[in-house]
Amino acid sequence: MRAVGAVVGVLAAVSVGFAPGAAAYDAQSKQWYLDAMQADQMWKVSTGKGVKVAVIDSGVNAQTPSLKGQVLTGEVPKSVSYHATQDYTGHGTTISELIAGTGAGGGLKGLAPGAKIVPYRIKLTGLEGKAELAKTPEPAAAIRAAADSDAKILNMSFGSATIDPDQEAALKYATSKGKLLMVGVGNEGESSGHISYPAAYPYAVGVSAVDETGTVGKFASNGNYVDLAAPGQNIPRWCDQNFRSYCDEGQGTSQATAVASGAAALVWSAHPDWTANQVLRSLIDTASRTWKKDDPSKYLGYGTVRPRKVLEDADYNAGSAKSDPLAKENGGAAKPATETETKPSASASGSSQPSQKASDVPAEAAGSEAKSSSGSNTLWIVLGAVAAVIVIGGGGFAVMRSRRS
Repeated sequence: MRAVGAVVGVLAAVSVGFAPGAAAYDAQSKQWYLDAMQADQMWKVSTGKGVKVAVIDSGVNAQTPSLKGQVLTGEVPKSVSYHATQDYTGHGTTISELIAGTGAGGGLKGLAPGAKIVPYRIKLTGLEGKAELAKTPEPAAAIRAAADSDAKILNMSFGSATIDPDQEAALKYATSKGKLLMVGVGNEGESSGHISYPAAYPYAVGVSAVDETGTVGKFASNGNYVDLAAPGQNIPRWCDQNFRSYCDEGQGTSQATAVASGAAALVWSAHPDWTANQVLRSLIDTASRTWKKDDPSKYLGYGTVRPRKVLEDADYNAGSAKSDPLAKENGGAAKPATETETKPSASASGSSQPSQKASDVPAEAAGSEAKSSSGSNTLWIVLGAVAAVIVIGGGGFAVMRSRRS
């Protein structure tokens, strides 16, 4: 059995928590980005109805006021369903509420409140007990199970510093099944800066975090695998697994990934016949940026998501259904064309990820629709006995995707 390691990039200082539903606290009023992204206007066109999002995380508490009726526990395959609704950190529940929460009882309101959550509980830091570790599935198993389901989007707000061939193969398999893979790039911006896996694997959509001004959070990892950005700072979160209160000042690429998944759900609900390629292309094309589209930023990728720009145009042309909008980042190769098993890549580039100092972070404004908050609450898995790790110069990692200019 693989051992679960220690957390990297834990949450920064948090303020006092408040019980949900209490008059003194209203989580939705603190979700500044809902107004900034004009959520009320978007919800007149789409709420994410008909779209299922697989949340592969620490579990999802389906009984919070905001998630009652939103979690499809019965759709989790038995092989990976162990304690799917027992969240051992509160992280997976926060992510789920940010995607599809109703906001009931003073709770968090999801960007796509009409979407549904399918919970997958995996081995992450914080899971304790021999029996729990033995029965809780590995990330790769959950990813494959979600790939075989009718969930359209897989949200993965976790990461590891090491390569896992099984996990890489699982992502390729999910892509062959037409899934959109939203993954947090990590919270190492003020230390190594390295982007984690699975965000660094081919076909993963790496998501970074911006604050209310549209500036990338200093905590956010940066480099060649950032594809999009979303609000991820100053957003309430569940304080712990006891679910007695929310805490302010939640921050991280975890939250940003959830918002990006919600954005994708809104678009896919409005255009149910689109493929994952078309949904992703629409988010890339309409993203807010101040740089050339063909020269993505190492901090914010192609820009900050603005689903409103897609929803307000009923005749929006999302381009080819089969063409990968991230083909360049994915090594120029086409996405898996068939729904067959794919084998892990046998080779990897020998160059290390570039590191960037916080002082180099540009103030890239995301526009009025993308005010954001910064924080770091991504869960990290550090699994032992992982194969194919290539260390370069004592501090680099094998690169699974092509480099940015």
